[in-house]
Amino acid sequence: MKNINLEQTILRNLLTNDPYMRKVGAFLSPDYFQGVYKGLFKEVTKFVAKYNKLPSLEAFKIEIDENNSMGEEDYRGANELLHDLFQPEPENLDWLIERTEKWCQDRAVFNAVMESISIIDGKHATLQKNAIPDVLSKALGVTFDTNIGHDYLENVDGRYEFYHEQEERIPFDLDLFNQITKGGLPNKTLNIALAGTGVGKSLFMCHCAASGLAQGRNVLYITMEMAEERIAERIDANLLNIPIDQLENLSKDMFTDKVGQIAAKTQGKLIIKEYPTGQANTRHFRALLNEMKLKKNFVPEVIFVDYLNICASSRMKGMGGAINSYSYIKSIAEELRGLAVEFNVPIMSATQTTRSGYSNDDVGLEDTSESFGLPATADLMFALISNEELNNLGKIMVKQLKNRYNDPTRHNRFTVKVDRSKMRLTDDDDEEMIPNDQDKGWDDKPVFDNSSSGQRMKAENFKNFKL
Repeated sequence: MKNINLEQTILRNLLTNDPYMRKVGAFLSPDYFQGVYKGLFKEVTKFVAKYNKLPSLEAFKIEIDENNSMGEEDYRGANELLHDLFQPEPENLDWLIERTEKWCQDRAVFNAVMESISIIDGKHATLQKNAIPDVLSKALGVTFDTNIGHDYLENVDGRYEFYHEQEERIPFDLDLFNQITKGGLPNKTLNIALAGTGVGKSLFMCHCAASGLAQGRNVLYITMEMAEERIAERIDANLLNIPIDQLENLSKDMFTDKVGQIAAKTQGKLIIKEYPTGQANTRHFRALLNEMKLKKNFVPEVIFVDYLNICASSRMKGMGGAINSYSYIKSIAEELRGLAVEFNVPIMSATQTTRSGYSNDDVGLEDTSESFGLPATADLMFALISNEELNNLGKIMVKQLKNRYNDPTRHNRFTVKVDRSKMRLTDDDDEEMIPNDQDKGWDDKPVFDNSSSGQRMKAENFKNFKL
């Protein structure tokens, strides 16, 4: 009776089952195979890559005979196996792919454990002990993705279901923000608040973080501008409903009791992590997320980064004159959005306005400081605007600048009430103070329409445009 194992079954189907080879070949690694199977796997993948078809027994034997890298023992073993490997045996394709995926996952974990042991023993050529969580997480993330894209004509049913499914979102506690985002922030997105110094970037993010905790969400707040305790102080003022300058007057028992009441009402956690200004990048954030999952079983549902411009890039070295600010800030934005996709969470961050934007009551995308590549990357971008009149009314104006979730001309401008002493935002029920309609004196035309090119296109009335 032949002794057939899963490794041999996989190799046989790679050599004789074309649909199977094309579905799983790209996900297999030589490191998953052992001994003679590793050499045979390398040969079949090399043949398919070159000729785009499976080899015959004779062609494959010739390739092995001419392979000088295969040791003598492996060469003899390969010749002994060839006849059996080229005897196709019908298998259920779905079952075979599922078992192959599980086998790859098991082999990847085994290899990662062995690599981790070599790191611990100091025998690894390049990696140090702090690389072990990354090595293990990559092994645990091994999976097959056999989807090769969306066929517009054939996938009509799936597309219709997508339009009607309820996408998971992190809702705001501010009604108009929920309206412009269709219910909150979706996962895998980067969302940016644009504001001048002192207008309320950190206030907005602290309020949203406090709201997330109150909803029972796991929230991670990464700060590079203020100390962890200062961020926690702002969130205390918000959740305890106490002016920030009066927190120090609370007795320890009263303070502990109030925080305990919050803990009793929520199932979520809020963790605040401080990094030095300009020193942390997405590699640090990724390591933090993996460490929190391993040590505290904490998986955030939303991440706040305060704020984007004072992050570092993991791909580009610091601003030493060789890299312009456009490329550098755009790189940071792309890395943060990539992190959001990787961990399936929304990320909220902020950026500064330019000097001209600071005194501008009608901030636009052109007022983004340092890099116009940031709004090109963001999924949602809005400006927080304040002036003396709004301050006297206790309000902040919000202006949509970019919105991939909804029509940005709907509620293009609106106001929210702000209590700076308690770091809290609330809905503005005064309809007269929501100046988002053109009949109230606002010009909601895109910036492009006001440019010379836009004026020329308008003058010609798009006469050459045909649908």
